[in-house]
Parts: sequence; C-alpha cells; structure tokens
Amino acid sequence: MDVERAAPGSAALQLADGVRLLRPDEQVFTAMLDGWRNQQLARNLSFGTVESRQRAVRAFAAHAQALPWRWTPQLVDEWCTDLRAVRRVRRSTLRGYQEAVRLFCAYLTDPAYGWVGECEKRFGTHPVQVVHEWNAAVHVAAAEGDPAKRAFTLDEMQALLDYADEQVTRIRAAGRKGWLPAYRDAALFKVAYGYGLRRNETRMLDVADFGRNPHADEFGEYGVLYVRHGKAMKGSPPKRRSVLTVWAWVPEVLAEWVEEIRPLLAVEGNPALWPSERAPRVGLAQLNARLSAYRDALGLDAALDSHSLRRSYVTHLIEAGWDPLFLQQQVGHEHASTTAIYTCVSSDFRTRTLRQALDATMDAALRPARRAR
Repeated sequence: MDVERAAPGSAALQLADGVRLLRPDEQVFTAMLDGWRNQQLARNLSFGTVESRQRAVRAFAAHAQALPWRWTPQLVDEWCTDLRAVRRVRRSTLRGYQEAVRLFCAYLTDPAYGWVGECEKRFGTHPVQVVHEWNAAVHVAAAEGDPAKRAFTLDEMQALLDYADEQVTRIRAAGRKGWLPAYRDAALFKVAYGYGLRRNETRMLDVADFGRNPHADEFGEYGVLYVRHGKAMKGSPPKRRSVLTVWAWVPEVLAEWVEEIRPLLAVEGNPALWPSERAPRVGLAQLNARLSAYRDALGLDAALDSHSLRRSYVTHLIEAGWDPLFLQQQVGHEHASTTAIYTCVSSDFRTRTLRQALDATMDAALRPARRAR
C-alpha cells in the first residue's frame, strides 16, 4: 500500500513494513486500537467518544482472552451474557458496548485499512465481524432510561431548594467557610431548574452568557441565556441555543449571586459562573454529591438526580399550560417525542385536566337544553 495515500488508521501507517515485532500479538492489537482512534478522530468524533469505545473493545478482549483475529460471535454471546446476568448493566449500556465492538470489527475488515492482509501475513488468519443482528441487542423503544427516573413534584422541588438555602444559613451561622460553596450550589440548582439545563451545560456557563430580552424588559440583564456547551451530535461541536427566562425569580437569584456572592469565591479573570475553590469550575462529581446528600436528607426518592431538574422544568411548565413547541425549543430537542419523554405530569394534573374536559363536555351538552327553556 502506498503510505502517502493510506487512509488514516490504516495498517501501513501503524506498522513499519518488514520490521520484526518482539511481541507481535500485543503490538499489533495496540496498533489496531491506535489506528482505529486515528480513523475516528479523522471523522471529527470527540475524544470522549473515542476513548469510551476503546475501553469497551479492550474489555471484550480481556473477557474473551483472545485478540481480534481470534474473535468469534460465540465469544460475544458469552461476554454479553456476563454483562447482563452478572454485572447487571443497563440495556442501553450493553448496546453501546456491542456497537463499539461492531464498529471496531468493521474497521478491521474494511479493505481500505489493510488489516486483513496484515493479519494473514503475521498470524495466518484475519479478523471477521462478530456482532450481527442475530446476536446484538435491538433498539426497539424510544426511551430506554431507567423507568424510576422522574421529575420532582412541585412540593419536592420547593423542599429541595428550601433545604439548600437552609444549609447556607446553617453553615454560615456556625462560622464555617463552606457557606460559599453551599451558596453556589444552591444558586446553581435553581438556575439549572430555572432554565431546564443539563449538568454540563450548567457547569460550563460563564457570567457573560446572559443578555437582555427586548420583549421582556422586566428580566433586565438576565432575559435570555446563551447555552454554548449543549449536547453535541456525533462528529459535531457542542450545540448552541438560547433559552428565554420564564420565571421572575430566576433573574433575582442570578443577580444576587453574580453581584454579591460570586466575587467572594472567584479569582480575578475567571469567567466561569460557578467557580470552585480549587479549580476554575465546579466539578460534576461535586454537584452530584451535593444534590444526592440533600435529596437523601429530605428522604426523597433515590431516583431523583441532577437530570431530574431538567425533567422538572419541562413537566412543571407543561402543567402550567405552556406551549409544547416552545418548551421543545427551550430545552434544545430535535424532536417533540424527546420532549414528551421528559414530561412526567403528576396525577393531580391529569385529574384536573380530565375534570376540565368532562365539565366542558357536560356544559356543551346542557347548553341547548338551557336555550330551549
């Protein structure tokens, strides 16, 4: 193969022709993974995606105790059985692992990359595709998340936010310096809920990411939020969107945090809205731990997590009568069906909606009789 014309990730670029390898099995497998990494990066996939796929392939190789040119569909069956029956991984996780192995095998068996010939020459055999429709998990449901995951009810949300405020007061009254991080996290939870943000979207906000909404002057400098680190599509940079402020209390929370409290915590020149004591930005693990601690202290459902703040935003606005299309655009969903999955309306709301419909139907049925009298 002409090295100058070789595709990114091809065997000719990863292994020097004619060079004897001291540990051929290990070195060729490493070269395959390095080549696959380069092939994926050339397609503009994120480093996180590439690394997670490589981890899945290494995990399969370790379980099978075999290298790619010795893999068979039966080894995939045994691995997947272990993942589901013993390790109890989620269905979506299992499918992600299988997809990683399938893509790796597709890369190795593609003639453009030359791995089939390289393995034939070195080992007398070659890789084959080992993940097929008949031995892989099928994506049949629109939503495969944990069915226990849900939105906070209005009472639960109020209790959580009140408890977060109480912790700030308690820590500060005790003379402990931890009140600033506690205040930051309390404000962060309110903003995440107030704009329906994902965890990383919230974490990556800068002070400069807010602006005026000329159609809602009452919100002042916090009429619109510009999300710059939204969930990315495969091979694309983070997706941007603007989120309009809908609740009057959110600008009040932001103004107090930005103007009065944040300067006590942030170092000069740090643009992050949520700075940490030890890093430019607060960490996701720290936020998860704080929310879980507050949730458990209140005795709330363990299924409520940081993403439940986003679910609650959609649910509570739907219950308040906001337009579903507006909410779809606010949270950055491509499809209305995705927004519908987030909607966890309460039984009280369904009862009220049913009662209103029945009353309207009854009123319409009785109206002609009233006119006749």
